[in-house]
Amino acid sequence: MLMRVILYLMFIVLANVITARFQPVQIGMFHIPWGTFLIGATFIFRDLVQNKYGKGKTYLLILIALILSAVSSYLLGDTLWIVMASALSFLIAESTDTEIYSRLKLPMSWRVLYSGLVGGLFDSVVFIIIGLSPLGAGFIPWEAVPAAIIGQVIVKTIMQGCGAILLSLMVKNSRFRALILSHS
Repeated sequence: MLMRVILYLMFIVLANVITARFQPVQIGMFHIPWGTFLIGATFIFRDLVQNKYGKGKTYLLILIALILSAVSSYLLGDTLWIVMASALSFLIAESTDTEIYSRLKLPMSWRVLYSGLVGGLFDSVVFIIIGLSPLGAGFIPWEAVPAAIIGQVIVKTIMQGCGAILLSLMVKNSRFRALILSHS
């Protein structure tokens, strides 16, 4: 089913577009880019792609997604620091998610949750430190780095949790079970 691949790639580009076009949302002390809400979903779609097509083809799609993400980020006016940080965090997070997902011997919803939590953490830490902190583009001061990381991790964790619950419910429904779990 090609829809998994399309959704995976589409959500990655859409996250870049939304982040570039809209000011971050402020929730308490956290300033969270709108694209963060979609990044949690990209980990879920990547897991569904891996479930369907295997790890080898998933890495090829990660490479394609990385190129799409970098090109769209650059075309949307992001600085080279942001494009580089985005690409690096994407590569680390997606590879980590892929490897954890493939090694866990748990029900799919738990693999999606655990692999996405770690991938989301790496994505947030690497992107904010390399892209946004004074080490990179300097958009936020060092004092704001912890809150920026925590805010993104919270949102990605919530998205992963919602996705894992939804997948668990779908797998219990026999009509969706074959669709979600099919390997052919």
